[in-house]
Amino acid sequence: MNTAPGWYPDNADPRFVRWWDGVQWTPHLQPRQEQSDAHHTELQMGGTGQDRVAQQVQRAGVQGVVSGGGGTLFSEPVLVVNQKAKLIEMSNSYVIYDQHARHLGTVEQVGQSGAAKALRAFTKMDSMLDVRLEIRDLQGMPQLRVTRPATMWKSKVVVERGDGLPIGEIVQENVFGKVRFAYVCNGMQIGGIYAENWRAWNFSLQDHTGTEVARITKTWQGFSKAMFSTADNYVVQFHRPVPDPLLSMIVASGVTVDTVLSQNQG
Repeated sequence: MNTAPGWYPDNADPRFVRWWDGVQWTPHLQPRQEQSDAHHTELQMGGTGQDRVAQQVQRAGVQGVVSGGGGTLFSEPVLVVNQKAKLIEMSNSYVIYDQHARHLGTVEQVGQSGAAKALRAFTKMDSMLDVRLEIRDLQGMPQLRVTRPATMWKSKVVVERGDGLPIGEIVQENVFGKVRFAYVCNGMQIGGIYAENWRAWNFSLQDHTGTEVARITKTWQGFSKAMFSTADNYVVQFHRPVPDPLLSMIVASGVTVDTVLSQNQG
């Protein structure tokens, strides 16, 4: 089959599209309707989904194709976290890709009442609401649960495994200046998130020795989206493999910085 890499209808289930890597079919699936809607929007904005992700990776400063990766949320060296653009945002929703625009998973807000959605849609009081997110794999199974309790000051984010077992907390350490978060597991700091400017566009993710092991870069979403939504996009790049629990904390961080910072602005 001499066909370019891309998403094509799945022969086993027409409700889904499957990623063809140019040589063979891969395990990567996503709902066909979601892909069709995204494709239509992206064509209007002047590019395919693969082009858009490639541009984000390039803007994040990733040089060429980063080797390695096992096709999962916890094994890829580059994660592209895109918030779904909405005219009226009542809940958080994200799609996660690898550096080649292959779908790795989703992030969905759960446990949100109708009153909370209304408050979110028509006010700027996001920090006064609990936020619960599930980071899910391609099969829709929760891999991580991220909870930010309501706060009026510094934020704290609780990270759990998909089965609810605790991993740790991402604790905001300051409010003014370049924001910092500590990764805390079993009462010990194992690393942290360090903003490199006061607007918190880029972040250095460090281990307990202060060595940078990964980065988060906020990428420009395009003028059309910026005008009509608050959606933000981030690229998470690992410099080297890291063990758990630091690995899980970093995977959760691409969503955490958006939930804690961007959702509280304005």
